[in-house]
Amino acid sequence: MSFDIHSEIKPYQVKIGKNLLETTFKGVDDSIFLCDSFFASRLAPVGRPVIAVDATEYAKSLDRMSEVIIRLRESGATRNTNLVAIGGGVIQDVATFCASIYMRGISWKYLPTTLLGMVDSCIGGKSAVNVGPYKNIVGNFYPPDEILIDPDLCGTLPIEQKVAGLCEAAKICYARGEDAFARYLALHPSADLENIDLSQLIELSLRSKKWFIEVDEFDRNERLLLNFGHTFGHAIEGAAKFAVSHGVAVGVGMLAAMHYARLAGNQAFPQTAITLATHIRGLLAHIDGLGAVLAGTTEQDLFDRFAADKKHTATAYTIVGIDQAGRLQRLALPRSPESENIIKETFRALRHPGFLSVAE
Repeated sequence: MSFDIHSEIKPYQVKIGKNLLETTFKGVDDSIFLCDSFFASRLAPVGRPVIAVDATEYAKSLDRMSEVIIRLRESGATRNTNLVAIGGGVIQDVATFCASIYMRGISWKYLPTTLLGMVDSCIGGKSAVNVGPYKNIVGNFYPPDEILIDPDLCGTLPIEQKVAGLCEAAKICYARGEDAFARYLALHPSADLENIDLSQLIELSLRSKKWFIEVDEFDRNERLLLNFGHTFGHAIEGAAKFAVSHGVAVGVGMLAAMHYARLAGNQAFPQTAITLATHIRGLLAHIDGLGAVLAGTTEQDLFDRFAADKKHTATAYTIVGIDQAGRLQRLALPRSPESENIIKETFRALRHPGFLSVAE
């Protein structure tokens, strides 16, 4: 199946099907591949240049982008070259950024190989690049010309990557509204990682996110609701020295945002929000040692990283929370001792061994 994403930059198409990776290897006379080391060996028989990048946070730092640009030039890339990116979120960030600036922009296509990439990050056209100690501090918008999704590639993914993708899919569908979240739960009623119709789940998640992209492509209003769990999550990622993947950190971050809301006075959530929290906790329960990793962080480090998030303003901490009706809402928390104390109390709670198992 396929559908189009409307964009002010350029429209692009999403295709979901089988054997799309092999199909991409055909007719690639003008293509250069960008991938992680896992796929580099599979691309050798294609006979086209391959730029292999380690899928690490360091690889998506600004000072590493020049290496990719140099490799593109040395591989003979011109304005007519088609860059084919194969991999997860790091590869997507590198490809988006480099394709947008190489010779002022070349065409590219993307084949996500992680569930998180398939259900979420593959559409929207954003890059996020690290600079020094600052995560995702620079970036731009430059969508691919085509996105090819083969759910069968998820068959060999580690448990943590499956959990990461499902946390993001649940968040997107919840953000879209009760109907989308109900359809998500119909496809994935329990926190089981098996027996999921991934094709339908991926399509539902992407169509839900498509609405946000098309009404607010450049993150000015509605699309910002998809940051639910991210402000707390980014702090968790950094404080854990990236021992926790992005999607998993967002899952914990959603629980943290709900805990913050309760501490701030929202004592009762509607059933849909309780169902979301229960579902996320069930997913996170699949990851051995997650509680120990959270306990190994420090409250002050978590807060410092939270306070440095790029979404904040000079006078307020900006997060996405849940109101008493269960709707997501953007909150501007004053940079006051009261807000700081509640945020720190939230981080203190998530470091507790029982945080991941406490029912709402």
